[in-house]
Amino acid sequence: MTDATVPHSRWSLALHGGAGSMTPDILGPEMQDAYRDALGTALDAGTAVLRRGGSALDAVEAAVMALEDDPLFNAGRGAVFTFEGKNELDAAIMDGATLSAGSATGLLRTKNPVRAARAVMEETPHVMLANDGANRFAEEQGIEQVDPAYFATAERRRQWEEFSQKKDAWFDTDLKYGTVGAVARDADGHVAAATSTGGLTGKRWGRVGDSPVIGAGTYADDRSCAISATGTGETFIELAAGHEIGARMRMLNETVEEAVAAVLAELGAKGGNGGVIYAGADGATGFAFNTPGMYRARADAEGMRETAIFADE
Repeated sequence: MTDATVPHSRWSLALHGGAGSMTPDILGPEMQDAYRDALGTALDAGTAVLRRGGSALDAVEAAVMALEDDPLFNAGRGAVFTFEGKNELDAAIMDGATLSAGSATGLLRTKNPVRAARAVMEETPHVMLANDGANRFAEEQGIEQVDPAYFATAERRRQWEEFSQKKDAWFDTDLKYGTVGAVARDADGHVAAATSTGGLTGKRWGRVGDSPVIGAGTYADDRSCAISATGTGETFIELAAGHEIGARMRMLNETVEEAVAAVLAELGAKGGNGGVIYAGADGATGFAFNTPGMYRARADAEGMRETAIFADE
């Protein structure tokens, strides 16, 4: 499923809360309303930045923080449990104006992992910090820390306990409670992307998916577009999906819609599923996914504002 807006010269924002097996039969009216409200709250947080002339980078950080704070999503509070019964958090952010990026993986106490990712970008010469080092860095930077119990919810624990009963399972492949992300173009013409996740239920050995991998699940380049992905992380990494979309635009002169469609076709051919959100350098925003649903929302300076969940919306 694909959808796109008409290009324009002012600000725009799109965000997602994961793609997967959600259908009206699985997700009743009450839960649908809850997800739409949560998406709307995050959309408001990001658009408030852009309306006052703020940067795309600030907008995607604000939107993702709102999603991290909402226990409905698999990021921050409400993150899934690892094989060992912990919540391990990953996030990334990228500035399309400078191609600067930062990411952090294996965070255990950082309330908003996207803030740690931005600090990596702005306060170190590095791009990615992991595990003990990432946790120490976030504390040293004065980024808000919480007791690990803050991230756990009863529903995520139930999912983990259900997974634990399975024999010989690598991880829970049900992706309906996925990653969150945001992409934006600001009034100055710059794009940015941010992504945050708790990974997959039952992940082990420090598994890292595509979300914090720059060029895979997160990418932004003023010469092409900003991308945030959700779905089968290993496949997005193998395809370097985010960078590939931008490269197709720059090298083959494809539109963002064409480039996204081509990469998702490759993803599907490899057995992967999920989707991406994008904000083009021309201001166009859109979504593309090969699953029954994707929690998504977008808004722009022309007054467009919408939230959606299912493929037929």
